[in-house]
Amino acid sequence: MRTTVLRGTAARLCALSLGLMVLGGQVGCGETPQTIGGNRADQSPHTGTVVKSHMAPGWAAGDRKAWEAQLKTRAQAQNEYARTQ
Repeated sequence: MRTTVLRGTAARLCALSLGLMVLGGQVGCGETPQTIGGNRADQSPHTGTVVKSHMAPGWAAGDRKAWEAQLKTRAQAQNEYARTQ
């Protein structure tokens, strides 16, 4: 009689673990699509954003020359060779 109880417990444990694996496999199927926010594709990057904290100080939205100069300055600040000179 004791082996019958152990077999029943093992069967329940096996069924429970199988059910959890199936449930765990279904969790990945419910992911929602992720979209990128920010500037739309039909806008130029130099037009800026509505969030003022994301803009560099002294830069006016829509000023393409100032935007290009800001990018060049930022790239030179990351240039290891330029920093060692």
